[in-house]
Amino acid sequence: MSEVKKYEITEPWLRLNCSLGEGPFWEDDTNTLRFLDVEKCKVHRVDLAMGPSSHKVVKDFDISIGCTADIEGNPSEFVFAGKYGYGIANKQTGEYRWIKKVWSEQEVTAGKPEKYRGNDGAVDSQGRFWAGFMFDPLTSEWAEEGALFRLNTDGSLDRPLSNITIPNGTTWNKDDNTMFWADSPFKTIYQFDFDPKTGAISNKRPFFTMPEDNRYGKDAVPDGHCIDEEGYMWTALHGGGHVLRISPQGEIVAEIKVPTQQPTCPCFCGEDLVITSAGGTSGPDGKGVDEFAGSVFKINVGVGGLKRFKYNGGVEVEGGKVNGQVVGE
Repeated sequence: MSEVKKYEITEPWLRLNCSLGEGPFWEDDTNTLRFLDVEKCKVHRVDLAMGPSSHKVVKDFDISIGCTADIEGNPSEFVFAGKYGYGIANKQTGEYRWIKKVWSEQEVTAGKPEKYRGNDGAVDSQGRFWAGFMFDPLTSEWAEEGALFRLNTDGSLDRPLSNITIPNGTTWNKDDNTMFWADSPFKTIYQFDFDPKTGAISNKRPFFTMPEDNRYGKDAVPDGHCIDEEGYMWTALHGGGHVLRISPQGEIVAEIKVPTQQPTCPCFCGEDLVITSAGGTSGPDGKGVDEFAGSVFKINVGVGGLKRFKYNGGVEVEGGKVNGQVVGE
């Protein structure tokens, strides 16, 4: 085994107190970073050319948003997986509309929309938006009845995985024949055979499992991840204070020490890796679990990321809001 390369970040790039900072996304056409605070229901934006001084909150939403993606042919809006399903929002104002709710009528009757929320996800090479939905810790107890959904380009919805817990980090390899996805409590990132033509996944098997020696701490689990242009994965260790670089063979080849215990998701912005974090309000008296909890970090790693694809659907609006209330469920 070759020596593991070491990086260290000593202070935040953007000091915040996000409760659950997540979903960093580089809008490369405008060189803008957007990211989320899932629990505070906020979408943040930063002009990377200007730096942290340009940071702003787009909007305080009335729903949580777990992940976002850009839209083919629509530079003014983004698509998201949120509290009840998929929606589209304006990048500047945050005004949004629903396009597809995810739960069946039976699940709606059972109260699932209020007990669950969107988490991590991404768009595949054919423009389909994959998103995991999990129990909402703010409204329900731990449950293993989440699901991974796929919003197809024709507006139809599939459910490739059921009975999952905390879905994270949906990505694809350089050859576009393998999909990676984590169910964090199992401390494992899985890989599937992937058919880009149909979107079918099969042959689930481990790609990377946390080391048994607990070198990153007994509570460390793989959270969000991204793939670089050399085919290596970078995954945040929630509860482990590190981001790891993992080879296509599943071996740790580099690690970034982050000055907070709860990094959540890395994202490439050119050759810079931007890392969100959580825990900004979950310590004693509503303070952070540590000094820089909930902040955003940045480090140059000398390699860029694989292309992130745009959602390529022309779906009709489903549901929406009447007098501020969610309808169409």
